Amino acid sequence: MAPLELLISATGRCICFILVSSCLLLGCKSTADIDNPEPALVTSVPTVYTIPKGAHGTKSPFSPRSVTNLKFEATFDASAVYETTDKANQADINKLYGLADCKSDHHTNSARFGWRWYKNRLEIHAYTYTNKVRRSVLVDVVELNKSYIYELSFEDGKYAFKLNDKVVTMSRNCSGIAEGYQLYPYFGGDEAAPHDIRISILDLN
Repeated sequence: MAPLELLISATGRCICFILVSSCLLLGCKSTADIDNPEPALVTSVPTVYTIPKGAHGTKSPFSPRSVTNLKFEATFDASAVYETTDKANQADINKLYGLADCKSDHHTNSARFGWRWYKNRLEIHAYTYTNKVRRSVLVDVVELNKSYIYELSFEDGKYAFKLNDKVVTMSRNCSGIAEGYQLYPYFGGDEAAPHDIRISILDLN
């Protein structure tokens, strides 16, 4: 073999040795690893619902639902602080999230969490329509800029609202799976939003 060929052959063997050694030390990925990469971590991003100044609701799509419970995380920021024009309306309950129920419209049968800025605190209420009769009960008080987990269960003949360690039950006009449509954040009551109101919601089921 000519001297030049010997040099090329020796150089090639040297390069191969270096590559193999590097793989052993650093841990090279096989072709299978490259063709089938590890799946990326999936992170859930909350939806920020905005009720514009002068409006009652958000521009959210109609969404039919059939569920046994709703579970979500919600965060209110400083925009949840407001003062109504008519002081009597300060006690009105705004709506957070929930569902029309019993295959009817939400003014006939529905359940959702309600909220209001009242007496310098943010109150969360259980809010229902049962055979067109409206009822509400205070569940708990929450802080601004802090996330809380809310859960609403649809049980036979009753709703169970859970927030923190508090549970409130209210009557329901049907049994079994809740069949209706999603109810989104809504301001009012009688008055519209006095300024843009933002609520962050992350569905957990």
